[in-house]
Amino acid sequence: MTKNTNTKRKGFVFKTYEAPFQSPFDKLFEIFKELITHTSGDFDEAIDWLRELDKEYKLTTAEYTIDDFIEDLKKKGYIREEIDPDGNGGITITSKTERAIRQQALDHIFGQIKRSGQGNHKSKSPGIGDEHTGDFRNYQFGDALDKVSITESLKNAQINHGIGDFSLSEEDLVVEETLHKSQMSTVLMIDISHSMILYGEDRITPAKKVAMALAELITTRYPKDTLDILVFGNDAWQIEIKDLPYLKVGPYHTNTVAGLQLAMDLLRRKRNTNKQIFMITDGKPSCLRLPDGQYYKDSAGLNPYIVNKCYAMAQQARRLHIPITTFMIAQDPYLMRFVTEFTKANQGKAFYTGLKGLGEMIFEDYETNRKKRIRG
Repeated sequence: MTKNTNTKRKGFVFKTYEAPFQSPFDKLFEIFKELITHTSGDFDEAIDWLRELDKEYKLTTAEYTIDDFIEDLKKKGYIREEIDPDGNGGITITSKTERAIRQQALDHIFGQIKRSGQGNHKSKSPGIGDEHTGDFRNYQFGDALDKVSITESLKNAQINHGIGDFSLSEEDLVVEETLHKSQMSTVLMIDISHSMILYGEDRITPAKKVAMALAELITTRYPKDTLDILVFGNDAWQIEIKDLPYLKVGPYHTNTVAGLQLAMDLLRRKRNTNKQIFMITDGKPSCLRLPDGQYYKDSAGLNPYIVNKCYAMAQQARRLHIPITTFMIAQDPYLMRFVTEFTKANQGKAFYTGLKGLGEMIFEDYETNRKKRIRG
């Protein structure tokens, strides 16, 4: 008999990286989604930018041009032609494109996050829930029968009473601990004051990308959670998720108090125990609306009257058990001091960051910013 000398070997094979195949449409569509976000949903401007990029980087060929790409966008339902009340025609993006932009933002900012089946947050306390922990305890009066572990209870009965004369008593019953699935209500506040595009830096586009990614994360991975989005300038108002690609900065001051008031009003209506506010801002509070409807503005520095109103709102949120996490894009020392005092008044958290890494920070904080849960 001859011995088989063939053996399987394991190891690494190194070869030149080859990018995954993309059709001409897919290549252009990736770029188009970025451009349509930067142009706040302006299709014509985005296409103009795409044509300029094509001239410089040769994105298209004679077989597939920008015009072919536009026709494919129409056929696939990403854009549609509309006529305004004045009879002028134009092309706008559809809800299908809005969803694609949100998904791209999620992929770019948070990475390839796998969707979970149930999509809920685990609380720290065991109790009545539907996720098994593997831990058992004795049955107590009031425990639901469907939580009784039949296998473990029968094993206890055999150990306690013997196999020959089977008997099952209440002392034999055990219940498996489960984790209560909590729900989170979040309000995301976005500063759209004029400073978000000052100093040659586009700060609003990263902010709305984060908002789109967070919206996509919650609706796909945590569908039982709620996310409300509001913007604040001289005033504050709520926007829908579908409005995010079209969000623009206005000629506004920063009325942080109005934003916080609206955020707390929105959270008061939620039945969830767990509530939080995320605030993305780059500037100091510089505006208040007085009881008579007039605006009190001061852009020169940190106005004590305005600042104290902000501290009062932070304390009010703390009394309502609503933590505020501030993502401060600017890093001026005097503004950082304000945010430090604001955070202390709320007992919340603050991150002093540039634009890079903003999304990852918000994602990580969303996953870990948990308060103590009640049992059951």
